[in-house]
Amino acid sequence: MAQKGVHLDRESFSCSICLDLLKDPVTVTCGHSFCMSCIQSYWDTEDEKKIYSCPQCRETFIPRPVLKKNTMLAGLVEEVKKSGLQAAPDGSSEAGPEDVACDVCSGRKLKAVKSCLQCLVSYCQIHLQPHFEVTPLKKHKLVEPSKKLQENICSRHDEVMKIFCRTDQKSICSLCSVDQHKGHDTVSAAAERTERQKDLEESRGNIQQRIQDREEDVKLLQQEVEAINGSADKAVEHSQEIFRQLIRLMEKRRSEVEQQVRSQQEREVSRVKDLQEKLEQEITELKRKDADLQKLSLTEDHNQFLHSYPSLSEPGQPADSSRINIRPLRYFEEVTAAVSELREKLQDLLTETWTNVSQAVTEVDVLLSEPPEPAEPKTRAGFLRYSQRITLDPNTVNRELLLSDGNRRATRTEEEQSYPDHPDRFTDYNFQVLSRESLTGRCYWEVDWRGGGVDVAVAYKTIRRDGDSKDCIFGFNDKSWMLVCSKDSYRFVHNKVFTDVSGPPSSRVGVYLDHRAGILSFYSVSETMTLLHRVQTTFTEPLHAGLWLGWSDGDSAEFIEVN
Repeated sequence: MAQKGVHLDRESFSCSICLDLLKDPVTVTCGHSFCMSCIQSYWDTEDEKKIYSCPQCRETFIPRPVLKKNTMLAGLVEEVKKSGLQAAPDGSSEAGPEDVACDVCSGRKLKAVKSCLQCLVSYCQIHLQPHFEVTPLKKHKLVEPSKKLQENICSRHDEVMKIFCRTDQKSICSLCSVDQHKGHDTVSAAAERTERQKDLEESRGNIQQRIQDREEDVKLLQQEVEAINGSADKAVEHSQEIFRQLIRLMEKRRSEVEQQVRSQQEREVSRVKDLQEKLEQEITELKRKDADLQKLSLTEDHNQFLHSYPSLSEPGQPADSSRINIRPLRYFEEVTAAVSELREKLQDLLTETWTNVSQAVTEVDVLLSEPPEPAEPKTRAGFLRYSQRITLDPNTVNRELLLSDGNRRATRTEEEQSYPDHPDRFTDYNFQVLSRESLTGRCYWEVDWRGGGVDVAVAYKTIRRDGDSKDCIFGFNDKSWMLVCSKDSYRFVHNKVFTDVSGPPSSRVGVYLDHRAGILSFYSVSETMTLLHRVQTTFTEPLHAGLWLGWSDGDSAEFIEVN
């Protein structure tokens, strides 16, 4: 009980920051006490916020409190020190779960500061003192505290192991050396340590050299990152300016066309209105003359009629007595057609040029010093290094195809499946399906098929999905490439162009893709691999594997998990 009371008293007079007895104690307004230097250092870290808090209860103070030494508390601390309740020497505080405890302490264990390899005992600061004062103990080997001291004891003879058996590569005691290790190559543990230390230092030297080399590499890579970022920023800035110039040019041309159209509109309307005004004047004059003639026709005085008729019957001479010839006009439709033609030419030009721009971006390769990737593999084992697990996407499958085996197999069926509506689904007679995985880099997969035949394909995700047009079918557009496989022949199709392919018939087809290099190869797989057809092109989008099963009911194809 007395010991527990001493422990509580010590805690009562300890600083919660340094966990030691209070030194120059001060008390803040919330009532908690600390060492003056501890609380000052703590508040120094809060100077930027200008809000100061108590480390114990978190009460805040504004402004920073002015601290004065608590003389009464300082006196009590001095009394505690005189009564022998001071904290244990530095490094000899109470041992925690992760610490090595002193083997000599009874009751409350203090933290060990050294372990003795001769005594095989760990000591706190207090119980270690004899090793500094007693002459025989001064010769003992002291090391950092260790929980593994018992590993230095021979389990057979309960003796300290001071010998190393090189034959069996293990530590032994002196009795072991004349017993089961008799005749073995043995040396003292210290001598073996000396040899191993040399190897260790050499290994450390190699590792440190590698660290230095790698650190230099990291610096070089950082410089590359900065260069890439700088170059990319410049490219983006330059392209933005170019596109802004193009937009300004297009806006200028648009304004010019509008101005020309409006100007021509004004001229033509003015001409028509001038002619219209003349015609209206002529109409007015003719109506007046017609009224005079009508009046003359009604007169009953024959002499008056004959006298006036010659002057009224003269037809007059209008500026243009012929009818206006309104020929079929197109007005400004030709302008619309010309602008539309310009748009189509620009679209074609941008499409053609955009491929070059996109390819220029994808061909950026910084790590030129790395060895280039090997060419297309020559053996099946080489292809399998790039094996890709393929699963079929239920959102794309035609309703007359049944998926099974974890969505790796597709089977042709005349019974429509109840797949939900989805914008990615192939419809009508497009009996095909795409993979869930998008394919870039180097990939290899194999398709095992049964029945009348199967079409093995790759396609962009942007391929058309609906409608009975052949444009949706693999190979009948510029977004897909397809190998048609039957029992005795092959054909390759891309963009509606058919190519006959020769090769040994097989129910398994291997597909190799090197997206970056633009290589797509189809192989007949049996005991050996035979190249059927290779495509060299430029892929502008990620690809998806595909199957077409429109030959007959029951035909199936499966993506094999190859290892």
